[in-house]
Amino acid sequence: MSRPSKRRGALMGITLAAVIGTAQPAIASTAPDPARPATESRHAQVHDVEDRIARSLSSSLAAPGWREQVRRAALGTPEVDLRALAARSADPAGRRLETAVTTADRHIAALKGLPAATGSLLRVRLGAPSMRGRLEAGATPWVAVAAADERTRTITAYDSRGRAHAVDATRIPDRPLYVLDIDVAKAHRAGLAVLRGALADKGLAAPRDRAANGAGAAGWWATKVTAVEVNDDEEPWFKGGAEMFALVTGFGPDGKARVDSVDMPYLDDDGTVYHPNQILVNWSSYKYDLADVVMMEDDDGTNYKALAQALTTALLTVTDQGTYIPLVNAVLSAMPDSWFTDDPDYVESWYTLSRNSTGRLDGAAGNGWMTVEPYFVQQF
Repeated sequence: MSRPSKRRGALMGITLAAVIGTAQPAIASTAPDPARPATESRHAQVHDVEDRIARSLSSSLAAPGWREQVRRAALGTPEVDLRALAARSADPAGRRLETAVTTADRHIAALKGLPAATGSLLRVRLGAPSMRGRLEAGATPWVAVAAADERTRTITAYDSRGRAHAVDATRIPDRPLYVLDIDVAKAHRAGLAVLRGALADKGLAAPRDRAANGAGAAGWWATKVTAVEVNDDEEPWFKGGAEMFALVTGFGPDGKARVDSVDMPYLDDDGTVYHPNQILVNWSSYKYDLADVVMMEDDDGTNYKALAQALTTALLTVTDQGTYIPLVNAVLSAMPDSWFTDDPDYVESWYTLSRNSTGRLDGAAGNGWMTVEPYFVQQF
């Protein structure tokens, strides 16, 4: 993940604001399993790709020169771009791994609905700071994949002979462990671009029409988030970073449902109050003085093309009846059931936010709150 300090669980999504993871074995086909729901299948397929690379990486560490190169990189930075590291290696073990990782990156990008130009996605990090001493002392680490389900009791780790070991997910192991994961920040940025483009193509994120909303030349009214907190259960040691985003929905000046995305990268830890002073809603983009907000998190299985398709399918059927209609239910109904269980992508939602909303607003799911205030953005 991009920032290993981040807590991943219920931080999933912040607001439906204005937009809107030796030889090498081959990578298996990523064709969906028809027996499983599409989203569950994508989660499983992404994990399968990661698992194969974890096993390949662990086997490659039998080569002393390559093992030392990985060790220095893992001790020197919180996260290591695995493809880039392998590409710089003069050791045959590292160069063989580069081929497998390049293929895996492309498969993962496709499974997440990201363009091929997204580039490298797989990252390696030391499982916990307490492992540094044993790694510095020369212990050969095992390699594991960060599990999607934060409530799992064990994760699978591979040694340099490719043998699998069950590792307790509730406590940090004595042996040093590399954790293989996706650069969620990079995938998130690319995914939001995909999402915004798809919504704009369907007219659900049209250019703002300030005149239709009474916005004068002097500026426009906004709702600003002055404080926000998300609650979650304690997360296991192997979890990496999360990337939060918000979807803000309402009706645009043309009477069509509108979705705007708001990135919230500062939401690092659950149970922590943040004071972002961030613009959440630009009221010049909306016909009515009401909007809804849904909070979400990117995870390894999030497919942005599928998310955009689900949202457009649901929202294009909602028509302006001359009065405000809450859109949270339409958005949530469009999401697969698996996004609300195990490793949920949905975090929280707020209904009927108005331009004059002020003070603390508790989320409908009881998992978070935010304080807001009206804010006038003046033009120069």
